[in-house]
Amino acid sequence: MRRVRVAVIGIGHLGRFHVEKFARMPEAQLVGVADIVEERARQAGEKYGIFWTTDFRELLPRADALSVVTPTVTHYRIAREGLAAGKHLFVEKPLTEHPETAAELVELAEKTGVILQVGHIERFQPSVKALLQRVKHPLFVEAHRLSPFSPRALDVDVILDLMIHDLDLLLALNPGQRVKALLAAGAPVLSPRLDIASVRLVFENGLSANLTASRISLSPQRRFRVFEKGGYFSADTLNRRFFWVRMDEEGHLHPEELSFPQADPLYEELRSFVRAVLNGSPPPVSGKEGLKALELAHRIKLEIEEHLRQHRGALLEDR
Repeated sequence: MRRVRVAVIGIGHLGRFHVEKFARMPEAQLVGVADIVEERARQAGEKYGIFWTTDFRELLPRADALSVVTPTVTHYRIAREGLAAGKHLFVEKPLTEHPETAAELVELAEKTGVILQVGHIERFQPSVKALLQRVKHPLFVEAHRLSPFSPRALDVDVILDLMIHDLDLLLALNPGQRVKALLAAGAPVLSPRLDIASVRLVFENGLSANLTASRISLSPQRRFRVFEKGGYFSADTLNRRFFWVRMDEEGHLHPEELSFPQADPLYEELRSFVRAVLNGSPPPVSGKEGLKALELAHRIKLEIEEHLRQHRGALLEDR
C-alpha cells in the first residue's frame, strides 16, 4: 500500500498530538519533525525513531506532505516555502494572520497543484457532522464558544483563536452567500488582544447569526444552534451531544437526542488530509474555505477595533 511521507513542523502542545496521530496512521509514514526548540524536536525524533531538526527546510527533501502546527504568525513563511517546494500542506487554523497572505498561499497551492487543507477540526466532531447532515434551510444561527483563560494561545485574538471555528461552520452551512450586514463588539480584558467578542451577521439570502466567543470564561462551552422552519438543531461538541426538535404537520413537537462515544476528531481530520493526497481529491476544508473564514474574521476584528477607537480611544495593536 502506498503511504504518504509526512513531517510535522512545530512540536508544541498541539503538534505533539499531530505526531502521535500520523505515527499510527496506516496511510501515512511519519518521516520527520521540526521545532525551533531543539529539546522538543530531539525528544520527538528519538521517541519515534525519525529524523529531527530545528530547521524545517531540512524536512522538504524527505516528505511528500507537511503538517504546520506553529504559531499563527509563522504560518505564512513556512507554508509559502513548503508550497514552493511542491509539498502538500495541512495548516492549523487560522491559515495565516491576514487575508492577503492567505490568498497568496491559496493561489500558490493552485498553481503548484498540491493539496492545501486548513485545520478546522469542528467539522469532524460527530455532533457537528450530524447537524450539517440534517439542516436544509437555515434561518437563524446562534453559537457560544467559551473557554477559561490560558496564556498558551495569546499570539492571536479570540476571533482567530475561537470564533473562527463557528465562522467556518456558518459558511459551510450557507455556502456562496455574502454578508450584507455586520455589527460586532468586543474587548481586551486579560491580554493586549481581544479576549471576548460578539457579532451579529446578516447574509444576502436572509440568514442571520449571533456568535459569541470568550477566552476569559469560568466554564467552557461549545454549542452551535441552528433554527429552520419546523425544526431546531443543537450541536454540543464539549459534551458530545446532538439534540433536535421537529414539528409534524399537526403541530406536535418531536424531540430527539444523540449522544456520541469518545471520538478522535483530530485523527479523522489528519487522515482526511492524507487520503486527499493519496486520491488527489479535494480536502474536506480547502484553503479557499479557510481563506473565507479568515476574511470574515478580519472584518469582525476591524469592526471591533474601529468601535474601540471611537468610544475608548484605544488602539489594540498594529495590523
